[in-house]
Amino acid sequence: MPIGVVVLLLVLAFAGAFAVVRRRTDGRVRSTVEQQPVRSGAPAAQASAAEVLTADELGGELGAAATLVQFSSAFCAPCRGARVVLGQLAAERPGVVHRDVDAESHLDLVRRLDVRRTPTTFVLDARGTVVGRVAGVPRSDETGRLLDALGSTRPE
Repeated sequence: MPIGVVVLLLVLAFAGAFAVVRRRTDGRVRSTVEQQPVRSGAPAAQASAAEVLTADELGGELGAAATLVQFSSAFCAPCRGARVVLGQLAAERPGVVHRDVDAESHLDLVRRLDVRRTPTTFVLDARGTVVGRVAGVPRSDETGRLLDALGSTRPE
């Protein structure tokens, strides 16, 4: 088999594996405390030396129960989808606020929080402590469970 065909097959295999991994991890809420997907419980209680964001840094008040901070960029198509999901979660839950931060205008925060792509969303508790992180469009059910753990439940 010619070397070019072998290289092509290896590149295709790597690209396929990368796509599978990216699809499985995109939108998953990761606890900033345990570095594992959030399933249930309140990881905020276990936070030690966690990152804290202030209302001044975000350009608006924090939510009474939680704040969803989305880092976006001007030409990011998935950011629109993330904005819809996060806006809906904030609208249906009392005490939850959604803040959309332009990554290009807040490079200090991007570096400090190690934002590598947009959209990236951070879930903050009432004190502004980062308790969760999502790369890609957040999954509504997982993000909702974390908000429930922080004390913001949907009115029935």
